[in-house]
Amino acid sequence: MSPRRALVLQHVPWEGPGLIGEALDAHGVDVERRIVLDERAPGLPRPDDLAALVVMGGPMGALDDDAHPGLAAERRLLADCVAADVPVLGVCLGMQLLAVALGGTLMPGHGTEIGFGPVEITAPDPVLAPLGHAPAVLHWHDDAVGLPPGAEPLAHTALTPVQAFRAGSALGLQFHLEVDRTLLAAWLASDAMPAELAEHGITDLPAQAEIAIPVLEPGARHGLASFAALARERV
Repeated sequence: MSPRRALVLQHVPWEGPGLIGEALDAHGVDVERRIVLDERAPGLPRPDDLAALVVMGGPMGALDDDAHPGLAAERRLLADCVAADVPVLGVCLGMQLLAVALGGTLMPGHGTEIGFGPVEITAPDPVLAPLGHAPAVLHWHDDAVGLPPGAEPLAHTALTPVQAFRAGSALGLQFHLEVDRTLLAAWLASDAMPAELAEHGITDLPAQAEIAIPVLEPGARHGLASFAALARERV
């Protein structure tokens, strides 16, 4: 039997796994990266074949199935992986897909948060604990979610009541713990993300990053290593 891999589902090429991928690599977990959101029958693997499932962010909505039919398959796989106790990490859109897959509600246009700002950690979790109580993290969203039934809320901001949650083997993060300088540079080299910054009048994101990332990155690496260690147990 071949070793299990971690599957990373992306929605745009530049929003890769960043520090998540580095943590998986450091723990000897091979990573397969795919973009399937426009495929009606993407042929995703079974949960039993995965060491972990990571679902990244993107500009579309978690229920935009008419424009992006592969999102339905992503939600099914997320729910199936949680049921099978596979380690799951959903980031931004990935968290919203996870929440909806588990019975939570999507709140489109709930409120825009873009840039580095504090998030209040309200419950212990191995991935979040190394960040401290109120770390400055990278926000980039305007949709939000209502908590899925039985899930534990882990973090919030004044605008967004669910910034992180735990549901069995799955962790959802509305903010971007995966971003380091290299990944942020890839975002800013794209066409779409600088245009969104300009739309909201945000001109100082690189300056924000120079202050926030050196403080955030050590704790992010430590926390993501705990997720990667769970994946390693399934290889």
